[in-house]
Amino acid sequence: MPTPRFILLYDYVEDVVEKRAPFRRDHLALANEYLARGELEMAGAFADPVDGAAFVFTVEDRKQVESFVAADPYVVHGLVTSWYIKEWSVVVGSH
Repeated sequence: MPTPRFILLYDYVEDVVEKRAPFRRDHLALANEYLARGELEMAGAFADPVDGAAFVFTVEDRKQVESFVAADPYVVHGLVTSWYIKEWSVVVGSH
């Protein structure tokens, strides 16, 4: 049985592109730690407008994604207005 996938979705504050600058390096470093461990497959902000982001995690437990959220500087510093995690069943493509 394949490792479960979870999608993490963020909603951002207005003008997040300007407001994220002081926290971007640490946010990306955290994401890259998860990527290096094979827990994060891909992530990125939505474009035009930049009003949120999506992350695809491959982890055994949703709590691993919750740990990411708790440590993310964007969340800690209030740039994320809401977030949610959904388990994702991949039926077409790599799984």
